[in-house]
Amino acid sequence: MNTIRENAYAKLNLSLDVTGKREDGFHDMEMVFQLISLKDDITIQIQKGEGIRVRSTMKYLSDGPDNIAYRCAERFFADSGLHGWEVKILLNKNIPVGSGMGGGSADGAAVLRALNRYFGDPLTFDSLLSTAASIGADIPFCLLGGTALAHGKGEILTSLPPLTQCGFAVVKPSFSVSTPELFHKLDNIRIMLHPDTEGLVRAIRLGSIPETGRRLFNVFEEVLGREKETVDDIKTALFDAGAIGAAMTGTGSAVFGIFPDGDSTDDAARKLSEKWPFCRSVRPVSSFV
Repeated sequence: MNTIRENAYAKLNLSLDVTGKREDGFHDMEMVFQLISLKDDITIQIQKGEGIRVRSTMKYLSDGPDNIAYRCAERFFADSGLHGWEVKILLNKNIPVGSGMGGGSADGAAVLRALNRYFGDPLTFDSLLSTAASIGADIPFCLLGGTALAHGKGEILTSLPPLTQCGFAVVKPSFSVSTPELFHKLDNIRIMLHPDTEGLVRAIRLGSIPETGRRLFNVFEEVLGREKETVDDIKTALFDAGAIGAAMTGTGSAVFGIFPDGDSTDDAARKLSEKWPFCRSVRPVSSFV
């Protein structure tokens, strides 16, 4: 039996916009993604045999086909044409569930990346992206990493220059937010405020952290229910601690602030953790390609 290990890094949405609803029921999105150093630890054991098994340190997570890591392993073997292998996957979870940080997508991407490398890259990177997109919209970005502009459901990616000389303090409140509920609410209102995605991309290309911070925005914040008060409280606390900008990520409930350097990020995270136990100081992670 051979054992391989892979990091599964979380993501943040520096901006998130919903630009329309498609005939297939999905939504057209425009987002700027950032991979961060908060990660799950993935251990994969491979030997001759048959079958896929998944175990997680979060016992309530599915260990079968409902688990994204399982589906990614299954699709990898189907798409690569490899047969006769037994795979055991252990997910050591650090990315909180229901946070909007893409923990399941990160795990799936890590499994695809690790298996493809172990078996000598039977799938091209473009093929991996196609496999990932067929399973979940955030998985392609988690495969790519770094900083990227996303369109479509989130699978159409354009790499951007890496963010450097900054950090993020990430707070996950005690509650989670229903993704289907937020999409339903958004479908029934006229969105009045949209992120300045073009300006954000320009700021990132210029390497301006202040201009980047000023353009963080998530349209889902506008349709939160009673959770909005807590999200706003966290954002205020981040600004009071020196954040240049702050926003909710994904459909929540995690909220993050961007800081100009690592020391100020660490200081802010220590301060906010006195009120919100899950508060992490993290750094940008570069692209894998």
